[in-house]
Amino acid sequence: MKTLTKEMQNAITPAMALEILKQGNHRFVNNLKANRNLLQQANETSDGQHPFAVILSCIDSRTSAELIFDQGLGDVFSIRIAGNIINEDILGSMEFGCKVAGAKIIVVLGHTKCGAVKGACDHVEMGNLTALLSKIQPAVYDEKTETQNRNSGNNEFVEKVATINVKRTVHAIMERSPILKEMIESGTIEIIGGSHDITTGEVSFYDDTLLINN
Repeated sequence: MKTLTKEMQNAITPAMALEILKQGNHRFVNNLKANRNLLQQANETSDGQHPFAVILSCIDSRTSAELIFDQGLGDVFSIRIAGNIINEDILGSMEFGCKVAGAKIIVVLGHTKCGAVKGACDHVEMGNLTALLSKIQPAVYDEKTETQNRNSGNNEFVEKVATINVKRTVHAIMERSPILKEMIESGTIEIIGGSHDITTGEVSFYDDTLLINN
């Protein structure tokens, strides 16, 4: 796989960027890793990088964006935080990745059996984690279909909350970043949410979160 250059990045459309990620995940699930010389890529990106995607995912060790999408050095900006939540620093990083560095897609990626989501479902309070989990709490309250056992012991409840959390984050990015909203509305970039199944490795994208002006 070739190291991305500015010219190659410019030629990638938002729709192409999503397809590249889908193909990469297909390779990962089928254990068909692309042939890359990472040391060579490190050298070739030493004077500059031109990633095509910004991926917000969880800190979970099983959810490395570069691995599950089979991407190399210089391909993606990876933002990782427990519960794939956003704050001003993360929004600023996304704005840099897209407006300054030229990425074509933002992916908000949740995952199954997320510990942060479970903590929010259980209303855990512990040090600085309390403030982080409070950002997931709205998704807990938005989930109305499970009326009993609304805690981490209810797997269906946890997964439904995780999905809502991803979708809320996608819309919050639009609401809180005029820069990214303008880029999405102009068709310069697109944004989409999804979930990574930590058992199978497969990423499912939420088509109802795909925001792009074709």
